Amino acid sequence: MSRIAGILAVASLALAGCTMQPRPQLTPIGDAIPAGVSLAGRWQLRAEEDDAARRIREAEYKSGGGVGDAVIPAKRDRGRSQRGPGGPSVYVFLRTGSKLKITQTPDGLFISFDRSVVEEYRFREHRLVNVGPIEADRASGWQDGSYVIQTLDGKGALLQETYALEEGGEVLVRIVSIVYNDEEILSLRQAFERLL
Repeated sequence: MSRIAGILAVASLALAGCTMQPRPQLTPIGDAIPAGVSLAGRWQLRAEEDDAARRIREAEYKSGGGVGDAVIPAKRDRGRSQRGPGGPSVYVFLRTGSKLKITQTPDGLFISFDRSVVEEYRFREHRLVNVGPIEADRASGWQDGSYVIQTLDGKGALLQETYALEEGGEVLVRIVSIVYNDEEILSLRQAFERLL
């Protein structure tokens, strides 16, 4: 009897050590649109910053996210991305393009990438988003004069995008980062000039 009790005690300790930590959770971001801030307009990526797709693909490959398309560029079919089984899937939610059109309403933003893919963000949203079978938690809102979008996949990889105006509103700066396993695996800054 004591031998069985010992085996059960060891088994329960082993199971206790295997318990998973709770998955990180996102919380709603920001409260209201900052007075006088509008990201609306047509924007062109500066030519010297046109290596974003390559850098994103490299980060995805290094993180084990697969060797398929890291970003679903505006002109590609959403179903073509192939993910490796070991890495994060948050890359499927990352869009990029050399031309952006942003429409800002009292309730949200609509961002068109190369006039092909349009993403919609509601101010202070917190919801589940998906691309095909891949789901993630999404929160977005205004924070310190910038619009922040956070997307957290099932493996704990966090994609954060920040949009802010500089140079008197003539330059839109987009900062993209992905953190996975407590390591920043992508850090990208893009500057877009306002088109007339």
